[in-house]
Amino acid sequence: QVQLVESGGGLVQAGGSLRLSCAASTRTFSGYVIGWFRQAPGKQREFVAAISWSGSLTYYADSTKGRFTISRDNAKNTVYLQMNSLKPEDTAVYFCSAGPDIWRVRTSSVGNAWGQGTQVTVSS
Repeated sequence: QVQLVESGGGLVQAGGSLRLSCAASTRTFSGYVIGWFRQAPGKQREFVAAISWSGSLTYYADSTKGRFTISRDNAKNTVYLQMNSLKPEDTAVYFCSAGPDIWRVRTSSVGNAWGQGTQVTVSS
């Protein structure tokens, strides 16, 4: 199964930016839809964004649309999440997930691969 490693989290002031990376260890990376999710303390995990195999289709949660941009580089087996205009409510652990199609990624289907997460903290 594909293994995922997130990086790029940290502490940033409100209005700032961060770029998260999700690196995959698989030779079939381009066959996976990749999604980003986040989980804040005491809250359920929520969908943030997802990107199709080729990168031509992207999907965003309403709360991140216009501020976050998901992209992928299949040659580097990496998906990125560029986060701009960060708000304190964006504070969470961010996870990436890999699955065979957008529906199974967005619904966190059993069998999807997950990374260990990276902490993002936005101070006011």
